[in-house]
Amino acid sequence: MFKFILRYFHDIEIAVESIVSNKLKSMLTALGIIFGVAAVIAMLAIGKGAKQEIMEQMKMVGVNNILVNPVIPDKSSSTDTGEKQQKKFSRGLNLLDVEAIRETLPSVKRISPEISFNSTAMLNGVKYTAKLVGVSNDYFYLYNLPLVGGAFFNHFQEENGIQVCIIGANIRAKFFSKVDPLGQYIKFNGVWLKVIGVLQKTNVSLTGFEEKGVNVYNDNLYIPIQTMLMRYQNRALLNTKLVSEASSVSFFGGGGGGGGMMSRVVVSSSDASSDVETNYNQLDRIVVQVTETEQLQPTTEILSRMLSRRHTGVKDFEITVPELLLKQQQRTKDIFNVVLGAIASISLIVGGIGIMNIMFASVMERIKEIGTRMAIGAKKMDIVVQFLSEAVLISVSGGFIGVFLGVVMAKLIEQIAGIMTVVSFFSVFIAFGVSAAVGVIFGYSPAKRASEKDPIESLRYE
Repeated sequence: MFKFILRYFHDIEIAVESIVSNKLKSMLTALGIIFGVAAVIAMLAIGKGAKQEIMEQMKMVGVNNILVNPVIPDKSSSTDTGEKQQKKFSRGLNLLDVEAIRETLPSVKRISPEISFNSTAMLNGVKYTAKLVGVSNDYFYLYNLPLVGGAFFNHFQEENGIQVCIIGANIRAKFFSKVDPLGQYIKFNGVWLKVIGVLQKTNVSLTGFEEKGVNVYNDNLYIPIQTMLMRYQNRALLNTKLVSEASSVSFFGGGGGGGGMMSRVVVSSSDASSDVETNYNQLDRIVVQVTETEQLQPTTEILSRMLSRRHTGVKDFEITVPELLLKQQQRTKDIFNVVLGAIASISLIVGGIGIMNIMFASVMERIKEIGTRMAIGAKKMDIVVQFLSEAVLISVSGGFIGVFLGVVMAKLIEQIAGIMTVVSFFSVFIAFGVSAAVGVIFGYSPAKRASEKDPIESLRYE
């Protein structure tokens, strides 16, 4: 390459002089390349950002997780006869379901029940609205939630419902910004909880993904599931008076840690009755993780049949697989990004055609110059190198400007539209490489045509 530059340095120098002497024409010629490269980089940045966002969301919903959520059956679908109502009775999602799933399905790697509600955390007169979540230790592995300090629940704390908690990053910042939170106490909804761990802060934008099992973990407090049942709410402990007011149907009672019919311990007496009417499930969610991705579909089917039998045929649960939902969304975005990339690439082709047209026009304008050079000893290859260098230099210069403009466009899109964009070295390399290739491909034909001019005819050309 270096020998080639030395051999044809004078030809390249003539090409540079031609570009400099016709700045406006060269800039207008390069516009197609500039905007083509910028568009490609911006579109690839949008696609890369969308992919990264999906991958982060997949981490947050957990790998190979299956969610079982309660669904309250429509009362209008129930029959009037007591016998049929008895057949359709269901205790809803409960801890016995969790145990049955753990013992029955060999593909299950981890499983965690979940009960949550929003209320107020308080310390030293400072109040903060947060979510309290009752879980098992498996929960933190299901959702890839590492600790920055402290420890997870131990077996004794889980079994005996000890009043301990693990707090999110925002809770720590609000109440323990100047002190070590470990070993401190925080009051949530009237109950004091000892802080034994602090979760690492998550910075992923998760708006709109709550229904896929994604939580904003920074604002949560986590306690053992038995602590939630004993200290806060257990819908398995029915209040007879509230039940009689809420429904004339008779239900079976259940134990404190088991899975009988459930009623929320009264957080506020005004909404207790409506809560019994609308939610009789002891658990708000069951999160199941299978060992391999291939086991998601068959495990989901078996899980559905198993819970249907346990709930006497009542469809009071819904099973979703967040990873599959997000992968489907990713495939849709990939198709959209391919379309955007293809549209942006058209700009590069248009830019290349523009270069070819200008170079053909340039050849026609400089026929005498070509004839003079060939008459004093220039070879055909010198003419090819001269005009090809001119085309490549215009496209490469346009590529440099386009890369800069593309990065700026990507940042502006992120700031103005709120869309995550990621400019990768690969996208810059591809866009710049294509711009250089366009100069070679579309510049070669005019350069070859110039070299084939007859010197005598060129000198006579007017």
